[in-house]
Amino acid sequence: MRQLPRTVLLATLISLMAGCASWDSMNSRQKSAVVGAGVGGVLGAAVSGGGVLSTVGGAAIGGVIGDQAGKRH
Repeated sequence: MRQLPRTVLLATLISLMAGCASWDSMNSRQKSAVVGAGVGGVLGAAVSGGGVLSTVGGAAIGGVIGDQAGKRH
């Protein structure tokens, strides 16, 4: 399986975070989803050694968990 270099993964994560229109205009649920997706993606990549599917899956799962955590906050 193809693997992403760490620099590509890091650049993608930074781009996603910078792409948010404005962190201040986001509510708690949205912020939690963004953070969860970032953490999930990094953990998915770390566990799989940089595998693309695990990275994307981790980001998706982390985003959902972050969304639900922000909903309760």
